[in-house]
Amino acid sequence: MIFVLLIPLLGTVLGSAMVFFLRGQIPARVEKLLLGFAAGVMIAASVWSLLIPAIDMSEETNLPAWLPAVVGFLLGIAFLLILDSVIPHLHRHSDKPEGARSKLSRTAMLVFAVTLHNLPEGMAVGVSYAGAAAGHAGVSLAGAFTLAIGIAIQNFPEGAIISMPLKSEGASKPKAFLCGALSGIVEPLGALLTFFLAKQLTPILPYLLAFAAGAMIYVVVEELIPESQSGEHSNLGTVGAALGFALMMVLDVALG
Repeated sequence: MIFVLLIPLLGTVLGSAMVFFLRGQIPARVEKLLLGFAAGVMIAASVWSLLIPAIDMSEETNLPAWLPAVVGFLLGIAFLLILDSVIPHLHRHSDKPEGARSKLSRTAMLVFAVTLHNLPEGMAVGVSYAGAAAGHAGVSLAGAFTLAIGIAIQNFPEGAIISMPLKSEGASKPKAFLCGALSGIVEPLGALLTFFLAKQLTPILPYLLAFAAGAMIYVVVEELIPESQSGEHSNLGTVGAALGFALMMVLDVALG
């Protein structure tokens, strides 16, 4: 179990390690392609790995099959909206901090922004694995593993996207790597929390699956898509999103 929950963190750590091998910043075109790719992976994972299983599980109850998915999805959106409004953070290519006022350094707020982004990904893996462990037909162990692999794949470029700019802004390579890697620590923590919560409260598992989907879609719409579509080369962000969506869809259908 622990290995599966750590897979997304491994993607972030390996991506952050690129700071030791690459020089300068990631080219804008490549960054937009990678941001779009991450968005596509998260959208596909939200649909095939979380919302569809939530609906399938709900068909076994007396409730309308769509109800737990809708409620959980909207609660996930609201949860990330609240965190986004409270936690001080700073998005890349922005000089205006968001969230509560703080005296934190620019580096710390950049890391908080990515950490906030990574939380729903960890929750998604944790609740998916809990569903598989509980023996629900809508979620398989292979599906949970596939979700973890898909998130790790899109975490790899994200780790590089956070560590490389920190190095360019004057941070040492070890510090830039550490900040990038630490931004992913929240993923196994969120995964463990949702795993044990779902194990104890099995009846609300469809809501938790949809909750994780809503949280991930919030990140996609609020951060990844705007950043991939701003300025020049926005078409590369669109291409990246298509590739990421297609890859995650294939992984989930073929392996899940």
